[in-house]
Amino acid sequence: MIATILAILAASDEGGVPGWLLLAGPAGGGGVYFVSWRYYRNTHRSHSFERETRIESQPITGDEQKIKSITGTTKSGIDNANHSDHRRRVQRVP
Repeated sequence: MIATILAILAASDEGGVPGWLLLAGPAGGGGVYFVSWRYYRNTHRSHSFERETRIESQPITGDEQKIKSITGTTKSGIDNANHSDHRRRVQRVP
């Protein structure tokens, strides 16, 4: 790999395309990828929530009271469904 790069640089001295120009493309692409990844991931400024934050646990509150049960498929529709009445469903914004 390094020999190939050195061969490209040596061949470019003969008046062809400069070797640094051929290497600038992949290096620039890698640099743009790294900078955008670091900017959006924010890894250098974020903290580890799991390790650096203490949360006191509390017991779970609430109850488990059953409200309603629907069994079977005799009622396949929804009450007051408006899927067929598009003028009532879609309203214009003033």
